[in-house]
Amino acid sequence: LIIGDRQTGKTAVAVDTIINQKGKGVFCFYVAIGQKQSTVAQVLTKLEDAGAMEYTTIIVAGASESAPLQFIAPYSGCTMGEYFRDTGRHALLIYDDLSKQATAYRQLSLLLRRPPGREAYPGDVFYLHSRLLERAAKMAEEWVVVKKGEEPKRDGAEKIWSGGEAAHEAKEAAKAKGDGFEAKQLPDSGGSLTALPIIETQAGDVSAYIPTNVISITDGQIFLESDLFYSGVRPAINVGISVSRVGGSAQIGAMKKVAGTLRLDLAQYREMAAFAQFASDLDKATQQQLSRGQRLVEILKQGQYVPMEVEKQVAVIYAATNGWVDDIEVDKVRQWEKEFLAHMEANGRDVLDLIRDGKKLSDDVKKGLERELKDFAKIFGTGKAGQKSGKAKAAKKAEKKPAKKKAAKKEEKKVEEEE
Repeated sequence: LIIGDRQTGKTAVAVDTIINQKGKGVFCFYVAIGQKQSTVAQVLTKLEDAGAMEYTTIIVAGASESAPLQFIAPYSGCTMGEYFRDTGRHALLIYDDLSKQATAYRQLSLLLRRPPGREAYPGDVFYLHSRLLERAAKMAEEWVVVKKGEEPKRDGAEKIWSGGEAAHEAKEAAKAKGDGFEAKQLPDSGGSLTALPIIETQAGDVSAYIPTNVISITDGQIFLESDLFYSGVRPAINVGISVSRVGGSAQIGAMKKVAGTLRLDLAQYREMAAFAQFASDLDKATQQQLSRGQRLVEILKQGQYVPMEVEKQVAVIYAATNGWVDDIEVDKVRQWEKEFLAHMEANGRDVLDLIRDGKKLSDDVKKGLERELKDFAKIFGTGKAGQKSGKAKAAKKAEKKPAKKKAAKKEEKKVEEEE
């Protein structure tokens, strides 16, 4: 669930998700409900520019369309996605946004003289969204044992293995049968449908009827805040309120490892930042935490429609949480990130591939990242490798200043004596 006030970048997060599916074999569906035609046209242009329309379908029930069309559009999009799910492929659905579908359904219900409930919505408005979002699912992988070279078929199969251990069990059965047999997955199994609903809040009120309903249905939410958005933190995600009920099981091991440290550092930073507003004297440890927190916030900023591969995210977060950005000025952190990623692409591609393929933050990955970070620090001129030179320069400057002052004083004395 992507939730937040209007104009906080909810659609941008969804469109970024679609763009990021390029080359991954995922079929995307963008359902625009109650949107202006100009807004939909902008989204279409962005997707075309990114080459995403090759695998994306847009379903539109605009603001000028009737309430029944706005009510039915999400179900139409879901049915299209289900076709790919049921044929063993993967689909992504964006509902932008379900608040407008609920409003359209309220209009219909009131016209039908159904008794209004909370906020004048009908009693079954929860079922309106639950029956839609519960159609998003991951289908079980089904495996059969066939003769080598044969295509797997459902009809005539002796046994179909299904569930989490299906692949292992089918392979064991094929081994038991002999060399002429192998285990294969049925092509119409193992498909998935992922739904990303968007909900618009009024003045950040997540306790309203529709937001609480959809929050209770979904596996977690990304909460976008207008204060963060206007202060330049984009995407404007409030890390405190945004939660995931799926959690680390949906992440690769490497991301899980670095994200844990990041989450703790950010939580400590938010706590300290609130306290620091009222405190005048701060000890060195607190200042260091605040300094790192500011840099972590900068690292998490991302340009619109510029998705980043997970292995690059891991590399950047690892660097930030291990103190490689601590000595860099806050306004230069984004530049550091850009140049570091370019350096990794040119010189550390083997490390990035190791993260992507191994999906773990192994000792080899850590050594590789440390090596590349040291090399890059020398190039960028700051960071751990550049600390000494930076301090030496500062010391030299400090030495020069008093020397200049002494020379100036001597000249003044000479002038006085001459007079």
